Amino acid sequence: MSDRLFIFDTTLRDGEQVPGCQLNTVEKIEVAKALEALGVDVIEAGFPVSSPGDFNSVVEISKAVTWPTICALTRAVENDIRVAAEALKYAKHPRIHTGIGTSDYHIKYKFNSTRDDILERAVGAVSFAKKFVEDVQFYAEDAGRTENEYLARVVEAVIRAGATVINIPDTTGYCLPSEFGAKIKYLIDNVEGIDKVVIATHCHNDLGMATANTVTGIVNGARQAEVTINGIGERAGNTSLEEVVMTFRSHKDLGIDTNINATKITGISRMVSSLMNMPVQPNKAIVGRNAFAHSSGIHQDGVLKNRESYEIIDPKDVGIDENSIVLTARSGRAALKHRLHVLGIELSPADLDKAYEAFLKLADRKKEINDDDVLMIAGAHRKALNRIKLDFLQVTSGIGVHSVASVGLDIAGEKFEACASGNGPVDAAISAIKLIIHRKMLVKEFLIQAINKGSNDVGKVHMTVEHEGTPYYGFSANTDIVAASAEAFIDAINKFVR
Repeated sequence: MSDRLFIFDTTLRDGEQVPGCQLNTVEKIEVAKALEALGVDVIEAGFPVSSPGDFNSVVEISKAVTWPTICALTRAVENDIRVAAEALKYAKHPRIHTGIGTSDYHIKYKFNSTRDDILERAVGAVSFAKKFVEDVQFYAEDAGRTENEYLARVVEAVIRAGATVINIPDTTGYCLPSEFGAKIKYLIDNVEGIDKVVIATHCHNDLGMATANTVTGIVNGARQAEVTINGIGERAGNTSLEEVVMTFRSHKDLGIDTNINATKITGISRMVSSLMNMPVQPNKAIVGRNAFAHSSGIHQDGVLKNRESYEIIDPKDVGIDENSIVLTARSGRAALKHRLHVLGIELSPADLDKAYEAFLKLADRKKEINDDDVLMIAGAHRKALNRIKLDFLQVTSGIGVHSVASVGLDIAGEKFEACASGNGPVDAAISAIKLIIHRKMLVKEFLIQAINKGSNDVGKVHMTVEHEGTPYYGFSANTDIVAASAEAFIDAINKFVR
């Protein structure tokens, strides 16, 4: 059994299914290149048959990266597989990922079928995919709740049909670690030909056990971990790449390791969080801002005497070096360019000039510029493409007085102004914008991400705006939280006006 663990990243497929986290093709390529630099073995680039955008993303990512395997997801449907093969035509190392639900829940209620029919369809899908590519991965959806003996029959049949990787997903996040580990071991002990393929884990975090299940599956013989950056994904998320990688780096006695360059973990974590407008919880393992923070006096004393007293990971091992994060107004264009490079972002000279101008303006308002600020600046030029822009905002607010906001919008080059009062400055600003944008819209969710370094820091606002029954997601960041709120509202409006 090989002790090399392959990392299969599905940030651009499963991770992107989170509402509000959708990326355009340019952004997906940016993430894919960062994943390649990180050392990911397989990039699941999308589900080509699902939309023209997903198809195009798989095509362009295949062209953009060199050595990782590019994987495309399909159902056990011939047209899905045919479309995936077409999308993968430029991939240097293409893989088709096909499969079908195998639990009785899926067989009875999703497919209204029988075990024998599902087995036949599984074999047919693998055999058909094999006509297009050599590398075929099969997933047994809801394997976590599939009876082991039947799961073994399906796995053995698809191996005979030519599958090279077998994915055992805990699709609902139901399994206990001991149960999932035992399932992997049962397959290894009872499936003929299992030694000729790689077993993969794909665990969801519905009960908070995705990483535990993945690690236990690997300890019991799986050698591919399907993960996402920051653990993003449907519902409660997927297994976190950084947690799996650093678990095996920390437990060297297990003798299992990956190809991941861990010093790039923090950079790509912040990039994905910024591009997908998905905040990382402060206490998130490895990449949360409090992951290496110590407030207890006892802990602080212990760390100062010997870091290993309370830290099992050196922050520098995952790319956190406080000395290199902070930029100020005295930092030059070269320093900004270097920091962007460290974070995995390469800008054209023209975009770098615009980013540097924005950097200087922000540095005048803040004493220190951190990585989150740099990522926000780097992404700001995308807003220049919006049809509706905030021209000006003036707010009067206080205790014992009505909050009043005056707003100016630039809509496709035409200027509009409005004034409104509200229950606080944010409500007043949004009410004024509504007077200009004559659409029926409702703010369903409003989240201000915690400010962590003082009152002059950048505040991040995430907003969900419902229009005609459909939710649209807006995001903005600004040192003025009222301005950030108005910009996030306008960001959401741009998406349905389009």
